[in-house]
Amino acid sequence: MSNKSFESIDFAEQLEKIAAAVNDVARDCQGDPLALLNLLRQLEYLHRAIRDGAFQESLPDNRQQLYSLLKDIESEGGWPYIERMRLQALLANLLQEGIEENSD
Repeated sequence: MSNKSFESIDFAEQLEKIAAAVNDVARDCQGDPLALLNLLRQLEYLHRAIRDGAFQESLPDNRQQLYSLLKDIESEGGWPYIERMRLQALLANLLQEGIEENSD
């Protein structure tokens, strides 16, 4: 995908639709941790598939284009990363909720 298509209004609208759809699904799954976990797994799978497929195949083949890509990564917030919740953080959240429930 060239920069021209990346900056197009149509592309921005497509990204907005994707984000809205994901937010709708997350809202529909509110209160269902297994469904939300499956959503997160699907997003991680998509991230990995795009990164390892289309993105790698589209990497620049000359220094000038590579420099431009790296400059964009640096100026636009770095490399996209999907952080996993650490098990310790999950357990701490559960412990905190248990304490709050017992104090009520």
